[in-house]
Amino acid sequence: MNDLDKEQAYLSAKRRVDKLRGFYSHLTVYIGANLLVSGYKIIRNIRRGESLEEAIFDLSFSGMWMLWGLGLIIHAFVVFILPKIVGENWEERKIKQFMEEEEKNKFN
Repeated sequence: MNDLDKEQAYLSAKRRVDKLRGFYSHLTVYIGANLLVSGYKIIRNIRRGESLEEAIFDLSFSGMWMLWGLGLIIHAFVVFILPKIVGENWEERKIKQFMEEEEKNKFN
């Protein structure tokens, strides 16, 4: 393996790690923010006279988890499943394709 191949392999691995880090950061913020907001809403609703069950099963309470969770599911799909569908090195293939097209257009 020559130096160029090693560098490309390193950059590819770094992109994958960056995508994983982004997903795990998204997951951490999702859990933390939703727990804080949910705790606030539960305490507020209980102080207003609702039972714990009513406060927890309030649609605005669960709706926040579900809508943001949908975004998290899409992010997980892009990070974990999409590369298996389109291939691990699809970005490199596309870059190479665009560079070749650019070269052809230069000489035409």
